[in-house]
Amino acid sequence: MDFTGQVAIVTGSSAGIGADAALGIAKHGGKVVVNYASNQAAGEAIAARCKELGGDAITVGADVSEDANCKMLVDAAMDTWGQLDILVNNAGTTKFMNHDNLEGLDKNDFEQIYALNLIAPYQMVKQARPHMKNSDAPSIVNISSVAGVRGIGSSIAYAASKGALNSATMALARALGKDKIRVNAVCPGFVGTDWFRNALGEEAFAAISDAQRQLTPMNQVAGSEDITGPIMFFASRHSQHVTGQLLVVDGGMLLGMPFSQ
Repeated sequence: MDFTGQVAIVTGSSAGIGADAALGIAKHGGKVVVNYASNQAAGEAIAARCKELGGDAITVGADVSEDANCKMLVDAAMDTWGQLDILVNNAGTTKFMNHDNLEGLDKNDFEQIYALNLIAPYQMVKQARPHMKNSDAPSIVNISSVAGVRGIGSSIAYAASKGALNSATMALARALGKDKIRVNAVCPGFVGTDWFRNALGEEAFAAISDAQRQLTPMNQVAGSEDITGPIMFFASRHSQHVTGQLLVVDGGMLLGMPFSQ
C-alpha cells in the first residue's frame, strides 16, 4: 500500500479509529490533516507520530458539525500542500439510551447526533469535491457502523444517523462517479477504544467487551487498529474499481453467532 504524494483529511483523528487511520496513511507515505475538536495536545501528538513514521502532518482544531469548519479543514489542506486526494469522515457522536426508552431522546438529541454523524460528512464532501476531482486517485471513506445496517447500537438516534450515512454513501458514489471520486463506507461493530471506556466507565466497558466477545465467532473484540486496514483499502488505489460499498467489520457479529451445537 502506498500513499506517497497523496494528501488526506481524517476528521476526528486525535484518538481512536481516526488516529490509527491517520497514522496508517502517514506510515505509507501520505500527508495528513489531523483534526481534533477540543484536545489540541492529543491532535499534535498524533501529527508528531505521523512525521516519525515518515509521512507529514498538520493539526487543525475544528468541530466539523459547524459548516464553516468543514471549509476550514479543506482550506488547510489546500493551503499547505495544494491538493486533496483522500477524505476520511470519521468524527462522530452518540447518546447512550436503551431503545425502548422513547422518552430518553428528544429533538435536540437527534439534531446533535445527525449534525456530526451525517451532515458533517456531507458538508466535508461538498467542500472537498472541487479539489478532489483534480486528483488521479480520489477516495472518500465514511466511517459508519453496524448500527446503521441492523438498527442496533447505543441509541435509536445513533442507529438512524448511521443508516442515513450508509444511504448517503451510496447516493454520493453515484453523484460523484463522473468526477472519478469513489465513496465507500466502513461499518465497524463494537470497537474497544478509550472513547467507549471514558463514556461508560471501566466496569461497564469490561462487561460490554465480554458480551461482545461472546457474540463473535472469533471470540474477540476489535481495537481501533483492526479497522485501519479496511479504511486504507478503500482509501488506496487497491480499491480503484470499488465505489458505493458498505464493508461490515465486526468479527462476524452480525452472523448471529455463536449458536447451540
